[in-house]
Amino acid sequence: MAEDKSAEITEKVAEMAAGAEVEETLENTEEKFAKSGKKSKKHLEAVKAEEERQARKAETKALEEAGEKPRGAAPVTRPKIERRGKRYQAAAKLVEDRTYSLPEALALAVKTNPAKFDATIEIHARLGVDPRQADQNIRATVVLPHGNGKTVRVAVFAPLDEAKKAAAAGADIAEDEEFLKRLEKSEIDFDVLISTPAYMPKLGKFARLLGPKGLMPNPKAGTVTTDVEKAVKEAKAGKVEYRVDKQAIIHLGLGKTSFDQAQLVANAETFLDSLKSHRPASLKGSFVKSLYLTTTMGPSIQVENIYN
Repeated sequence: MAEDKSAEITEKVAEMAAGAEVEETLENTEEKFAKSGKKSKKHLEAVKAEEERQARKAETKALEEAGEKPRGAAPVTRPKIERRGKRYQAAAKLVEDRTYSLPEALALAVKTNPAKFDATIEIHARLGVDPRQADQNIRATVVLPHGNGKTVRVAVFAPLDEAKKAAAAGADIAEDEEFLKRLEKSEIDFDVLISTPAYMPKLGKFARLLGPKGLMPNPKAGTVTTDVEKAVKEAKAGKVEYRVDKQAIIHLGLGKTSFDQAQLVANAETFLDSLKSHRPASLKGSFVKSLYLTTTMGPSIQVENIYN
């Protein structure tokens, strides 16, 4: 019995020794990786990942050279011009990669109008101003000699006697307190709103309704005035407001494609003369950086910049 117990104890001791050897072997295996540097586990994993990436890159290149599409590759995006309609593509081919004089650009804009309706000819002027500066935030009005081709609906909010004069001058809406009832019902059936200075406080509570639509009367736009009769006549004659946006660009409709060449040139020159007259005194660099013309749905045409 004593011999059996002695053999059992010897066997257990041997098993414990074997287990200790295994643990020591595992510890030695883990110790093969340094804590940092080129022999660290993290570095070796990064090297392996880079090798796999290079292998995938070489495989992709080989497939491309063979004219095959790489596995998992994103679909190729067509150029923007190819995603346009056939009429637009045909019109764009008429525009050369150069700058045009103002009369040439206007004539080409009419020619390249792909729409079947009487489209608006727009001018886009990129300025060298900083709109965040108060003195460089360009906002003005200009009376286009031939109008912009749009029928302007004018509303006047003024005392009864002034409202009657405005109605005689051609205002579509000319009312006193009744006008406020329209606004309370959110009825916006006008394009320009003119008011007298004394009546402006009454429009204050409708600022959220009128402001986002650009209809709030403003002295700079000439829509807050004591001479409402004159303001109505100017609005009906083609007086338009233009202002620089956050990207320092002014956008303005000059007329319709149905206008003749002389009318379009006169409107464009009138606007550019007005724009030049509003150059900020604090501006040191270029005022007008670039000019482009386009129709509502047509390609853009770069205009020779002699208006800086």
